[in-house]
Amino acid sequence: MGKKRVLVGYGVDIDAVAGWLGSYGGEDSVSDISRGLWAGHIGTPRVLKLFEKYNIKATWFIPGHSLDTFPEECAMVRDAGHEIGLHGYSHENPSSLSTEQQRDILDKTYNMLTDFCGKPPRGIVAPWWEASAEMVDLLLQYGIEYDHSMSHEDCQMYWLRTGDTWTKIDYEKKAETWMKPLVRGNTTGLVEIPGSWYIDDLPPMMFIKNSANSHGWVNPRDVEDIWKDHFDYFYREYDEFVFPMTIHPDVSGRPHVLLMHERHVPSSPFSYAVRIGIS
Repeated sequence: MGKKRVLVGYGVDIDAVAGWLGSYGGEDSVSDISRGLWAGHIGTPRVLKLFEKYNIKATWFIPGHSLDTFPEECAMVRDAGHEIGLHGYSHENPSSLSTEQQRDILDKTYNMLTDFCGKPPRGIVAPWWEASAEMVDLLLQYGIEYDHSMSHEDCQMYWLRTGDTWTKIDYEKKAETWMKPLVRGNTTGLVEIPGSWYIDDLPPMMFIKNSANSHGWVNPRDVEDIWKDHFDYFYREYDEFVFPMTIHPDVSGRPHVLLMHERHVPSSPFSYAVRIGIS
């Protein structure tokens, strides 16, 4: 076996109240907003404590709403030496926004994080991992260096394209009008650190009342096995790869999930984690 080069990282999304406002359908639920408050006030410090225990530096993607609502907890993240990246304002769906709205949100949150951290953010996670057609060009205008929202690869970083086009099926028209291949756009200078729904704590372990396929009671040991299987396969098949894990204080701040991380980190072939961002 040749020498391996593996970059392992935690990306932490503080969705908190913003997640319920923008993505989870809880904007009219006092109870769901309460869960968001728990994530900011309780879940975030617990995840920070986990990272401190294992000397892990991570990248925290913080919506502007979370920064405004939980300034003390976000300051704890910053002061612990973690990187902080962009994650929208209210966890809004970028594909539902106009270009002007996207630009306004990016401008506001970019300036918020620059003022808060004393330096501009370098990376972004699109809320709900839902990118828009305009996203890449807007990010490049602001000098963003990397994105962690797309899935062209699952363990290799790559240069993100913009301008891919495809033809949707229209059952009212002749098939020949829509039987066409995807057309690839142009490669940009934006680095993509791939995201994977299968290495994300939220889909299997967070109950969302308004989601038709919501789970929330999946055994963390099953999730742990899935993550380990991914890592073991990548380690066997590749000499170089990245292994970014996406977590949320809303989920990984819960006792049963925290204990999963405590089992996962020391027992894996890697006994450390590095920033998800590029150094």
